[in-house]
Amino acid sequence: MKPVFELVATDGRARRGRLFTARGTVETPAFMPVGTAGSVKGVTPDELRECGAEILLGNTYHLYLRPGHEVVQELGGLQRFMGWSGPVLTDSGGFQVMSLDGLARVDEEGARFRSHLDGSAHLLTPERAMQIQAALGSDIAMVLDICPRLPATRGEIEEAVARTTRWAGRCRAAYSGPGVAFGIVQGGTFPDLRARSASELLELGFPGYAIGGVSVGEAQEAVGETVRHTVSWLPADRPRYLMGVGRPRDLVEGVAAGCDMFDCVMPTRNARNGQLFTSRGKLNIKRQEYRRDGRPLDEECPCPACRRYSRAYLRHLFTSGELLGLRLNTLHNLTHYLRLMRSMRAAIASGSFAEFLRRFDAEEDEREER
Repeated sequence: MKPVFELVATDGRARRGRLFTARGTVETPAFMPVGTAGSVKGVTPDELRECGAEILLGNTYHLYLRPGHEVVQELGGLQRFMGWSGPVLTDSGGFQVMSLDGLARVDEEGARFRSHLDGSAHLLTPERAMQIQAALGSDIAMVLDICPRLPATRGEIEEAVARTTRWAGRCRAAYSGPGVAFGIVQGGTFPDLRARSASELLELGFPGYAIGGVSVGEAQEAVGETVRHTVSWLPADRPRYLMGVGRPRDLVEGVAAGCDMFDCVMPTRNARNGQLFTSRGKLNIKRQEYRRDGRPLDEECPCPACRRYSRAYLRHLFTSGELLGLRLNTLHNLTHYLRLMRSMRAAIASGSFAEFLRRFDAEEDEREER
């Protein structure tokens, strides 16, 4: 049996690796497009493959409420249900539950909440979260953790760390799915609490570890410091997943810090709002200046939007409310993100990641001056 993760090359802290699952190998560093309800909005599984996606992320909370994990299980699991043949990572649903303003209450047993759909009452325990993910057929299941909303006191974050560890132990014992389960390191921006959380989770022996609770309200500089510090406590032979952090610069800095896996709704959500990521920086396709612009969106991009259509046409589709515009925008942003990951993998493998980072920073400064 193959190991879950193989480290292929390093360049500084940056790592080039392979993540092995029953449904295929994922080249890392990897970005996972977010399929909240079993679908990456507006694009098909075949199109995701053409963009370069190798693994998707599903949302346990939403799939549990609709259509229900039992339905998905009866129909052959999440991959068959959504027509995707590759690996899927599912979150535990904890972050979504904690985000329900006034609708959730957490105690040692679990998280009690009311559905945002119909107000029905539910209890999500660590055991239940793992049962749901096993029914979905996840290749990688995430433990149920406590992600405190900021601002939070040190005492609140310390208690979140302690409960996250206890819940992680319950999740580890309860998981009987077809894949593997990852632990999630918490601790806010407190280095000693991050170290404690990582140390306690390492004792439980997970095959992979995630860094949670970043980009939830803290200053941007604190995010980078927290990630770098947390990575230093994680084992080199296990994959490291930085959760929910997703600007292109965040991905580059995360890889430079030693992270292997990323997810974020930013490329798809921003696409639907008309903000597109290009090799020359962000572009708002809604702007009047693009009304007669016959150039492609990004001459360096191989996506359908850039190969076949002009900025003027993409602006027309968006301002007219045409669904094709949202689809093309989404395909473009995902292609941009996945090409960025591929470029970083190549740079690490060739020992030129420092040069890649220097060039990226220089181009970023140039973009900001435009």
